[in-house]
Amino acid sequence: MFNTNPRTASAPEPQGLQRRQLLATAASLGIAPWLLSACASPAGTLASSPQTAGQRRKLGTLEVSPIGLGCQWRPGATPGVVADLYSSRFDRPTAVQLIRRAVDKGVTLFDTAEAYGPFLSEEIVGEALQSVRNQVVVSTKFGFDIDQQTGQRRGGTNSRPEHIKQVVEGQLRRLKTDRIDLLYQHRVDPLVPIEDVAGAVKDLMAQGKVLHWGLSEPGVQTIRRAHAVLPLSAIQNEYSMLWRGPEAQVLPLCEELGIGLVCWSPLGMGFLAGTVPDFRSSVPRFAPEALPANMALVDVVRAWAQRKNTTPAQLSLAWLLAQKPWIVPIPGTTNVVHMEENIGAAAIVFTPDELRQLNAAVAAIRIQGDRLSPAVMRMAGVETPLRP
Repeated sequence: MFNTNPRTASAPEPQGLQRRQLLATAASLGIAPWLLSACASPAGTLASSPQTAGQRRKLGTLEVSPIGLGCQWRPGATPGVVADLYSSRFDRPTAVQLIRRAVDKGVTLFDTAEAYGPFLSEEIVGEALQSVRNQVVVSTKFGFDIDQQTGQRRGGTNSRPEHIKQVVEGQLRRLKTDRIDLLYQHRVDPLVPIEDVAGAVKDLMAQGKVLHWGLSEPGVQTIRRAHAVLPLSAIQNEYSMLWRGPEAQVLPLCEELGIGLVCWSPLGMGFLAGTVPDFRSSVPRFAPEALPANMALVDVVRAWAQRKNTTPAQLSLAWLLAQKPWIVPIPGTTNVVHMEENIGAAAIVFTPDELRQLNAAVAAIRIQGDRLSPAVMRMAGVETPLRP
């Protein structure tokens, strides 16, 4: 457990229904729901921290802290234990306290998904943020074919409009809220036109249940088509010094359309912080034949961390923040010390000359091996079919 005073979660907002009706009315009048949300009176005041002292980033029109917190957890092997993808474990009360500590340190963006657990991560996020709901931005995702009653994965994707609406009802219950600030399609459904997906989300926005939306790992034409129907606030892609793929097409498109980029795995699955994940055998870039060449990037990160008097993790996150003012990394962790370390990256500044030198050093290293397993790679960059 952490050395923080436990906080008692308050009851759900008594005016939640009225607020949703107000948002629905605003939508019918052509008023953006986010505008009313931004004007809502907060339930309390965040503790002062570097992330709340004027440092804000925009995902479209949505304002968030420069570094968010990724909440991707699953049940552990024993009851009450929560685990992440890297075999780190803690209990549920500690997970709740981690999130609350992040709020105290100025984090406002908390990212999760129905598929994480499934359902468990949303439940923990909902419990942790219920008492400070109006002070934070909650993002979650739909898109996989998961039984809404049992949580069983049925395989593949499912973004049929009726399924999206069922998923959101469950997410609102688990997150203990009346609205989702940022709703992503987790992976593009190759069988459902993106216009139909956008239409379902637009209906949810009209009801005040969703305020902003985004896509995760989509094809670039799908981004354009989605944005033309319903403006996107964010694209969520893997992006780090280890994987710079978005720089070719996604970043220029985001800049053109005014869309923010949220970076998952901003530390290269821990590699940039000096570790290699346990599941490295399934990830080609961590395979024995690729690892020696890729370690050259770790050497660069370590050298620059020493130069800037910081840690490799902070250096890696600061590099992302320096690329564009609308980039927001969401590192995940089960460790409060690592969480606070990650947040500290927002205070690191590069001179223009330093950034040129660092970018050149990173670009000089040719990373060996694909970023994900073949099965997962097949779900990235997918384009949806055109409407008949």
